[in-house]
Amino acid sequence: MSEEKRQMFPMSGEHVEVDGVYKNEWGYEMEMARGDVFPADPVLGDTEWQLIEYSFENHHDGRTDPRLVPQKDSEEKAEGKITHPRRRLNRS
Repeated sequence: MSEEKRQMFPMSGEHVEVDGVYKNEWGYEMEMARGDVFPADPVLGDTEWQLIEYSFENHHDGRTDPRLVPQKDSEEKAEGKITHPRRRLNRS
């Protein structure tokens, strides 16, 4: 099972926890602030929202620095990453 299938994104009606730009299942992007409520889609109803970009005060040209945009781990990095609290790295 891939990590994307295990991750649960916030649903419509839940409160926003992080300032940023969010995208729903249909690709509609919306900037939301902490404390806002995720809106429902007029056609679909309740939808999932995914954080695609953080909001910061130090924007240049209105866009977030690409280094601050959340990205998936590559296979190389994910192999040595501890994903479970009881997992240990093989040091041999």
